[in-house]
Amino acid sequence: MFIKGRGKMESVLVDNAKVMTKGQITLPKDIRETLGVDAGGRVTLIGRAGYVVMMNSAVYAMQMLQQAMEGEAQNASLNSEDDVVNLIMDMRSEGSL
Repeated sequence: MFIKGRGKMESVLVDNAKVMTKGQITLPKDIRETLGVDAGGRVTLIGRAGYVVMMNSAVYAMQMLQQAMEGEAQNASLNSEDDVVNLIMDMRSEGSL
């Protein structure tokens, strides 16, 4: 299935799952593959006004970390790769690393 969104055609995977008596569902194979999860893997469910987004939990955690850290490099005056290298060298010489 293709859906037009944000000025481009986007491939969207649509599938169904039956909700069992204990509220459990079985994720279809193509959805598990798309999310990159196997048996025992974890997914994060995000509910929004009438729909739910399902994500690989590791991917979701990384996105949340990136959002939380946004701008912190600039706050620490780390504006270039050289600044980062110099910080690491300073920390190593002080025995912090």
